[in-house]
Amino acid sequence: MSGLRVLFVTHAYPRFPADGAGSFIHRLAVGLMAGGCDVRVLAPSALGLAPTATLDGVSIHRFRYAPSGMESLAYTGTMAEQVLGSLRGKGALAGMLTAGTMAVRRAVENFAPDIVHAHWWFPAGLLALGSDDSVPLVTTLHGSDVRLARRVKLVHPLFRRVMARSAAVTAVSSWLAGEARAMAPEVEIAVAPMPAETSLFTGETVERIGGRFLFVGRLNAQKGIADLLEALAWTPVHCTLDVVGDGDENAALRIRAEQLGLSHRVHWLGRVNRDALSALYRRAIATVMPSRHEGLGLVAVESQLSRTPVIAYASGGLTDVVSPQWGGMLVPTGDIRALADAMSAHAASVERDTVHYAAALGTTARAMMLDRFAPATVTAGYRALYQSLLPDDRADS
Repeated sequence: MSGLRVLFVTHAYPRFPADGAGSFIHRLAVGLMAGGCDVRVLAPSALGLAPTATLDGVSIHRFRYAPSGMESLAYTGTMAEQVLGSLRGKGALAGMLTAGTMAVRRAVENFAPDIVHAHWWFPAGLLALGSDDSVPLVTTLHGSDVRLARRVKLVHPLFRRVMARSAAVTAVSSWLAGEARAMAPEVEIAVAPMPAETSLFTGETVERIGGRFLFVGRLNAQKGIADLLEALAWTPVHCTLDVVGDGDENAALRIRAEQLGLSHRVHWLGRVNRDALSALYRRAIATVMPSRHEGLGLVAVESQLSRTPVIAYASGGLTDVVSPQWGGMLVPTGDIRALADAMSAHAASVERDTVHYAAALGTTARAMMLDRFAPATVTAGYRALYQSLLPDDRADS
């Protein structure tokens, strides 16, 4: 299938190699390009971004949808908050849907793709509805888009419309697929994760710091960082927490940490580059993820690629990737005392037998993640899916 043309439609795509926004989608695009496909990306504009760009050989085209000062919906992870919280956000979304639909239509006419691949049903799947019906549409559900649909029943008809138009639907976890089927029972949804950055998160041996836990994610209610602070207060005093990320609740969380007497035990690192994050994973004794309704939990994958176990709530897609069989621990969602007990027990087990922890549990976790999330494996699966959707004469080429 050399020369297969694939149009990615998405609202989040990296602006530079180290940018986290949609980086997993970029890894898929690069893998497809390496396999002989021609991938073009269509995404919204944002302040300071050129209309066209090339990243690792992938051609990126960005469409305007509002005055430059209002083009803030994409790349920040706050689209839902902006749209639900202000008239300005709703106006920007209306512009994105209108301009984006036209942009998809033009891209299909000019690029003549064999496949249109929408990442997130909202808004990308809606934009792709305006494309030529003869071009197969693949829609991938990533998490925030399905959480939105489950929360806002008014959008269920739109969700089902995108599902019906899609020749194939994938979800990054089995939990996410189940959530989507609850809204569209007749739709067949395959579980197909995105590729992880296996070349960076290598799990090279380092000296782990006893009692050092790690949190990576947005500082908001869904990620559960407030629960983690409460749990940390119940752990032995030598246990500490590195917090990587930023968000609207940053200030409030710092105040709460002070109230709990944790100021000297919590290190607020803000956003860090990918190399620094890799080192943080490898120095922690565990990554803690008390998030709710996580689509997959790429942080859990990255941590285990680094041979660092994960302690998490048994919620969402995390149940797909965290298991006691390879050193992970799952506790009931919202049970802060159980979370604290799991952290304390893990810290004690590491102190008793660090060699066994690193060599056995960490190695098994990394092997499991490589088996499922290696870019070559994920890319091969999507190439096979695309091929299955082509007319017989094109699929054989």
